[in-house]
Amino acid sequence: MSLLLGRNTFGNISNIGNLLSKEEAENLFHDWVINPKLQLHMKQVAQLMRCWANEKENLNLNDQWKWEMAGLLHDADWDQWPDLHCKKIIEELENRNIDPEVLHAIASHGPLHFGVEPENKMDKMLYAFDELSGLIHAYSLMRPEGYTGMELKGVKKRLKEKSFAANVSRDDIQDACNRAEINLDELIEFIIPRQAQVF
Repeated sequence: MSLLLGRNTFGNISNIGNLLSKEEAENLFHDWVINPKLQLHMKQVAQLMRCWANEKENLNLNDQWKWEMAGLLHDADWDQWPDLHCKKIIEELENRNIDPEVLHAIASHGPLHFGVEPENKMDKMLYAFDELSGLIHAYSLMRPEGYTGMELKGVKKRLKEKSFAANVSRDDIQDACNRAEINLDELIEFIIPRQAQVF
């Protein structure tokens, strides 16, 4: 099964700045995503995107929402239409005349899978957060205290264990850090406390 999108251009530049309202995004999210584990993953990635846009990029509230929305909807079609991931959500958002930057971020969050290269910082951070967020959450589930007291060294130990969260691509994590020019340790330490806030 190929998930290659077969194109690199998404949406229309005349729609730059067009975003779903939070209510519209939440409605789409709940209509399309039924699995509570996937819902949590998407909410955690959305939180990380918003926090990074605010704390590291110093973006305004509207641009923070743009990043958050990309995170919230990046896997929206995976639950019910895995064979059409990311095609279906991109087409849905194109039909709603959404900002092409949001579409491109979603399309490039797995370059080896979808054939679309991350270009700007929003693209690169969505790619960086996606896999690593999942591994860190899996680690929290095996700890009696969850996220409380979680440390960098524990996460890195799990990263080295290929059998732990084996579906998480270590190569993708390192590739994403390289593209975003971010140290892996720094990224892990950013994720832990902010992801812990989402349940």
